[in-house]
Amino acid sequence: MANQTWAAPVPPMPSSEVVPELDLPAPGRQRRWTVLLRWLLAVPHYVVLAVLGFIGFFVVVVGWFAALVLGRLPGPVARYLAGLLRYETRVYAYSMLLVDRYPPFAFAAPDYPVQVELHPAELNRLAVLFRLILMIPAAIVQSLVMSGWYAVSFFVWLITLVMGRLPQPLFEATAATARFAMRFGAYSSMLTAAYPKRLFGDESLALAERRSASRPLLLSGAAKGLVVLFLVLGAVSSAVTPTVQTSDSGSTTTNTSTPGYASHR
Repeated sequence: MANQTWAAPVPPMPSSEVVPELDLPAPGRQRRWTVLLRWLLAVPHYVVLAVLGFIGFFVVVVGWFAALVLGRLPGPVARYLAGLLRYETRVYAYSMLLVDRYPPFAFAAPDYPVQVELHPAELNRLAVLFRLILMIPAAIVQSLVMSGWYAVSFFVWLITLVMGRLPQPLFEATAATARFAMRFGAYSSMLTAAYPKRLFGDESLALAERRSASRPLLLSGAAKGLVVLFLVLGAVSSAVTPTVQTSDSGSTTTNTSTPGYASHR
């Protein structure tokens, strides 16, 4: 699988529209005891990601100012954010039952079955300046599809526990969800100039060389239906999540937090 390594200096690509790629292995047998304890086993990684993500927030801020001046991320900033994106993508792929092998506590894991390929490119300074505004539509889609997946995650876990594997339609829909979230993370971190796209798979690339089970990512009709279901459930969840709590003094507090792809961005 491809494993793009950031190095300084990074030669910019002539095209800025090459989207990041996620390579996943085909769905196979999973050990039921690891499925049973999957989210518990992932807890140490989430603790580490919380610390690294806190640092990553400040790295993104530094990178934003630098990209406005240079038109690209400085090498050290790019390496940290790319490593963090790869690490968290491996952790979430494991948590979402896309792979059974336990992820290493490392930014670089060339032998792990989940790989992220990033394509460094020159950044449009105007797009960097307005990045927070430009990313809003993709952020909405990412939030909805991830919230919808979490809404059915218990059933995904139960099905995988009983069958000992993730069924193909569920694998495809979950892979599409994880890939879109990864691409959104790469865009919001300025690791790519390519806007997140192709949530419903790569039909236009159906004849391309098959690099992995998710590259190109071809979704069946059932898988596309599941992605639509995730979006609908995410929208429903967003509509019912805000709660109004009335205090004794009569003031109100609105809570609009929703579950999503945990990230440092």
